[in-house]
Amino acid sequence: MRASPRWAVVRTVVIAVGTIARPGIAQETATQPVQKVAVEGTYIRIGFNDEGWVTMGFRTANNSVGEDWMLLEVGMTVQKNVPDYTLSRSDIALVAPGPKVVPLATQSEFQEAGYLRALNQRADIARDAINYFPPSASRGCVINFFANPAGGAGSRLARGQVDLSQNRACVGRLYFHVPGGIELGQHNLVVRFASSTIKVPFRIMAEDEAKVFEKKWKEARRKARRK
Repeated sequence: MRASPRWAVVRTVVIAVGTIARPGIAQETATQPVQKVAVEGTYIRIGFNDEGWVTMGFRTANNSVGEDWMLLEVGMTVQKNVPDYTLSRSDIALVAPGPKVVPLATQSEFQEAGYLRALNQRADIARDAINYFPPSASRGCVINFFANPAGGAGSRLARGQVDLSQNRACVGRLYFHVPGGIELGQHNLVVRFASSTIKVPFRIMAEDEAKVFEKKWKEARRKARRK
């Protein structure tokens, strides 16, 4: 997966949140930078603060209710004038209804699942552009937590980390093995940076709910453009 050279800066901020807890780690009490969340489409969410930036597409996840593997399309970077940060596999988790904290799958789990060929094919057919980054991120890079020797999504070499810097817009796919299968309802992708944690909320929606959401979002976008 390669990042496009065309970046779009987020426009509509819809949620502001404060302190976020790190998944799988003792709860933090220190105040973190105020986080904001934006909507750029029915299945696109962006979470960012003064330190980091995470953009995410979840159309495939929304179409996989009941299945035990979730695929998320993601883009990540650090903000301008923030030091480089090496993001590792353990810095990422999914919070599912329950709540259940699900770690990022390992390469071995991904391999044992047959490289999730059918899931990846569905994602290749129906996907949303996630190239929404701050202006400082002008160079593309690839997040390769998972290797696929058959080609397609990922590369032939898995890496346990990715180096983020202010001028790199890194994109890739994340896979989570969800106990009991994907459920309707509120989820959160949680990404830990050096000094803060970004939580990107998203809701797995039934078809009717998704249609209503899309209608409301398009109307809100039209109103914003008229201002």
